[in-house]
Amino acid sequence: MSDDADLSSIIIARQPIFDRHYNTYAYELLFRNHQTSQSADLDYYSGDIATTRVINYSFLELGIERVIGNHLAFVNLTRNFILSDDPIPFGGERVVLEVLENIEVDEELINAVKKLALSGYHIALDDFIFHESLQPLIELASIIKVDILSLSESELRHHVERLRAFPVKLLAEKVETKAEFELCMELGFDYFQGYFFCRPEIIKDNPIPDNKIKLLELLGKLQDPDIEFKTIEAIIRQDSGLSLKLLRLLNSAAIGFPRQINSLREGLVILGLKAIKTWTTLIVMSEMSSGPAELIHMTLVRAKMAEKIAAQFGCSPDSGFLLGLFSTIDTILSKPMDEIIKSIPLSNESSLALISRGGIKGQLLNCVTDYCEGHWNKVADSTGPSLEVMSSAYTEACHWATITLDTI
Repeated sequence: MSDDADLSSIIIARQPIFDRHYNTYAYELLFRNHQTSQSADLDYYSGDIATTRVINYSFLELGIERVIGNHLAFVNLTRNFILSDDPIPFGGERVVLEVLENIEVDEELINAVKKLALSGYHIALDDFIFHESLQPLIELASIIKVDILSLSESELRHHVERLRAFPVKLLAEKVETKAEFELCMELGFDYFQGYFFCRPEIIKDNPIPDNKIKLLELLGKLQDPDIEFKTIEAIIRQDSGLSLKLLRLLNSAAIGFPRQINSLREGLVILGLKAIKTWTTLIVMSEMSSGPAELIHMTLVRAKMAEKIAAQFGCSPDSGFLLGLFSTIDTILSKPMDEIIKSIPLSNESSLALISRGGIKGQLLNCVTDYCEGHWNKVADSTGPSLEVMSSAYTEACHWATITLDTI
């Protein structure tokens, strides 16, 4: 990346890393300089583009807290970066430095990594395949990342057995299903990275719990296009917890209203029926989820992103927001999307988008989910917003989602 590169062309996202209790332990930061290419996806760029300029932009100009909040950040480093004397714009208490798997390992690199470790930085080895020549790096590392898709189950078990001889934490990456997560739990991995947490695990003949049925019925009522002002007010007032959360949300930075709202009726009058329906739906969705908090956080990010780019697909911001909110309801309820959507009076266009990603709204939802999951080549090749626009929407949505979750 040249010195005169346009920093606005830097694309950024994150991928969550969980501990054994489903808590978010850290985020891996994923970078791309949009000017370099539009053909490859995020996995390539997350290593090759982690240069001084990108890291400085992310930590100093962007303010990385907007993306990772109070969590740790995993940052990929190239060989040139490791060997350079460029100052690192962050301390070791906030980051884990990842040594990529395709870096040539020699005495010069080992000495440079040792210097970083002695300076207080945690070292992770990425996409690790065990080899005796790598032992000097293993001895410097705090975390070993194992790509579980590149190994058979027997090879994976053998790797874990070999690595347990060293005082390192093991991180399973590219975990995409609940079965893979459970296998890695059994093998004793300490951390887990991948999108297994947002993939629906459909359990046949498993009834939806009574408390979630009531919430689903409430969602249905909230989406009724003919519902009246007084009916919405009555529904909210019947649930004191919902009323309290809604009032707290109305007075939070997430909405940013210029003055204090002192009553539910005042909020209804000032913000209007449509806005109150949307915010109440958000609260109900959060109460329905029994999965990791990251699932709701990701849902809110999708909703806010869809709201911000909806106009470019000829959709209203409100419909985009609701589309993002409902995009994970199959995961939340462990039921097929088409079965759930039958009980919610959404428009035909929204139902089609959620069930099969069809229509213009389906394109909108695909654009958002592809960006969030790092399929940036698909976003770049689509007719939707540019990657720069998507990156800006993403960072704003991450910050907004963190504020909102802290409120509800």
